[in-house]
Amino acid sequence: MIAAILIFAATYLVMAVGKLPGYRLDRAGAALLGAALMVGAGVLGIEEAYAALDMETITLLLGMMIVAANLRLSGFFRVVEAFVMVRARHPLLLLSAIVVVAGFFSALLVNDTICLVMTPIVLDLVRRLGRNPVPYLLAVAMASNAGSVATITGNPQNMIIGSFAGIAYGDFALALAPVALAALVITIVLVALLHPAEFLTRERLPVPKPRPSRPNRPLVAKSLAVLVAMVGFFLAGHPPAGVAILGGALLLVTRRVKAEKVYFDIDWPLLVMFAGLFVVVAGFDTAVVGPEVHALVARLRLDEVASLTGVTLVLSNLVSNVPAVLVLQPFVAPLADPQKAWLVIAMAATLAGNLTLVASVANLIVAQKARAGGVTVSFWAHFRVGAPMTLLSLMFGMWWLS
Repeated sequence: MIAAILIFAATYLVMAVGKLPGYRLDRAGAALLGAALMVGAGVLGIEEAYAALDMETITLLLGMMIVAANLRLSGFFRVVEAFVMVRARHPLLLLSAIVVVAGFFSALLVNDTICLVMTPIVLDLVRRLGRNPVPYLLAVAMASNAGSVATITGNPQNMIIGSFAGIAYGDFALALAPVALAALVITIVLVALLHPAEFLTRERLPVPKPRPSRPNRPLVAKSLAVLVAMVGFFLAGHPPAGVAILGGALLLVTRRVKAEKVYFDIDWPLLVMFAGLFVVVAGFDTAVVGPEVHALVARLRLDEVASLTGVTLVLSNLVSNVPAVLVLQPFVAPLADPQKAWLVIAMAATLAGNLTLVASVANLIVAQKARAGGVTVSFWAHFRVGAPMTLLSLMFGMWWLS
């Protein structure tokens, strides 16, 4: 028990900080080390560790990453950029278009991937238009978090929740798509109101010279066809993991793009982190979580929407949203309505990612990509928009799910 507590605490400390101070060990490495220590210390046997791996979530995430990689490599997102650039003739229209595109594709694909793809595109576009890039980059991060609330495939924590709860893709979307839509509207309004010089103006955007774009049209068509078919199968009730990995595998059959390029776009460290966390949490649950702990947690009234939202918000900002979901898992099953509780956690854990710059991986991706392009998205610049955005969207989500 002592070994399990120490390993769990050390692993989650690195999750919260981002890396082991003084060393190169990152979140993925910490999760892998924690899992190995759980087995090495005898908390779990190797077979128990294998059984703890939620292969459905890992398979679903891998499949969606392959689809997103093919869309990027095909030049599809550059086509979307050109389409928006021609039609958005006012800063507010451009902001709205960026929020809608980021939110929509984050609902279909993994939001972290959308941030990786869209950040350099948006940065390049607004620079060519002579605009302040920071509010548009904030819109990418916050819209990707907000839009990903809508579906099981929107973000990693939703994938885990879909696997744990057994909620159908269509039922999940029916319950949370309105919350995602409201959060996207709130994003547009707050970013515009808190940057009045940029958006509350009569100034028209110039027409920039279009960049030469040579999309791989057959690959664009094939990738979109596979994505549409996948969503259709999701809504028809087929297992998301099986559909996603089949769609991703089919896209690897091509004469136009080397498979190595697709593999390079896959976030392998994220998959390693997931695998490690599943084992770490399983070891903690086995050795530590007993009737006394359940009785203590029961005092938090997790069966109430407001209480569960608050606990999820705090936990998600302490250790990040994916670890928070894994920690809450053993306390959801005893609740009166576990499926509703999982929907509340999905909503709160995802929207909590907008509170601060370090609250979600999507935010960090945007900040890192922006820094590489010479633009700094500061903690305060994010917080002054993210804090009210998180509060308002969570209030709507609690009202809706109540």
